[in-house]
Amino acid sequence: MKYKRILLKLSGEALMGSRQYGIDPDRLAEYAHDIKAITDKGIEVAIVIGGGNIFRGVAGASKGMDRVQGDHMGMLATVINGLALQSALENAGIATRLQSAIQINEVAEPFIRRRAMRHLEKGRVVIFGGGTGNPYFTTDSAAVLRAIEIEADVILKGTRVDGIYNVDPEKDANAIKFDTISFDDVIRKGLKVMDTTAFTLSQENSLPIIVFDMNKKGNLLKVVSGENIGTEVNG
Repeated sequence: MKYKRILLKLSGEALMGSRQYGIDPDRLAEYAHDIKAITDKGIEVAIVIGGGNIFRGVAGASKGMDRVQGDHMGMLATVINGLALQSALENAGIATRLQSAIQINEVAEPFIRRRAMRHLEKGRVVIFGGGTGNPYFTTDSAAVLRAIEIEADVILKGTRVDGIYNVDPEKDANAIKFDTISFDDVIRKGLKVMDTTAFTLSQENSLPIIVFDMNKKGNLLKVVSGENIGTEVNG
């Protein structure tokens, strides 16, 4: 395996499957199967999930809701998604721990860096919910922050497209895919990989990002095996 410890970033929308909102149990089961395939190889896995399938603070704020209140609602949505994924992983026979940046002691451990790393060393999948615990920060920022804290080798950003393109491949059939690209080139070309805060934090800490199609069965294992899947952003 190319990597020993990874941080997998999933969007909340990814959990919807073919639905318009909410959580698709079949999609969760597919993700659990793919994650088990890499934990069986000894890969240490941490996961950050968004909450966009339930609530987005930015969307609420655009309609007159207080942004801070909206972001806290979004953080709670990520915990709901974390609980759903935890259930799917445990149904697949994977030991898990859910840690939250906001204290909800009845359903999740508080985020404690050393405890999270110990769970990973013991082969447990650690799901980080609650974002960073602060409003105005996205789950992309939470993913990069947690990856740095737990000393992950790479961030794997699972999306519905198979990498980074020069233009939106869903809108332009002539879009060109990059196999690898530098942080500087992403900025110069104005490509959208993560929000600016998250991307800058990753760049400053020399933490590579691989964007790949998580919805294609087996892709996750191929990525951690070192196959040329998706697009790698590095220094």
